[in-house]
Amino acid sequence: MSTPEALFHVADADEWAAARRTGRYERSTRGLSLAEVGFVHLSTAEQWPGVLRRFYGEHEGGLLLLTIDPALLTAPLRWEVGDPTTGEEFPHLYGPLDVAAVTAATPLRDR
Repeated sequence: MSTPEALFHVADADEWAAARRTGRYERSTRGLSLAEVGFVHLSTAEQWPGVLRRFYGEHEGGLLLLTIDPALLTAPLRWEVGDPTTGEEFPHLYGPLDVAAVTAATPLRDR
């Protein structure tokens, strides 16, 4: 699959604030770290709304939609099947997300 101009990640606002202090975002998905999963879950523009509904519907706290420039990623990006029943592929970042690769952090929901 060819990489789009932008990729996305739904992030907890507090976790993103911590990443901005260190320069590296090391969360995979809700409640799981990069170290636990092995990659950071990313999405396309078409996929992130479904991720928000499926995994963050009951999340308490602020949420942000991170917009990522794939050209600025320093870790390997791989497209892998995220749902074996449909075969839909998702972008997975095999390493930390550098804060410099994030071009926008848009609030999705306040606390």
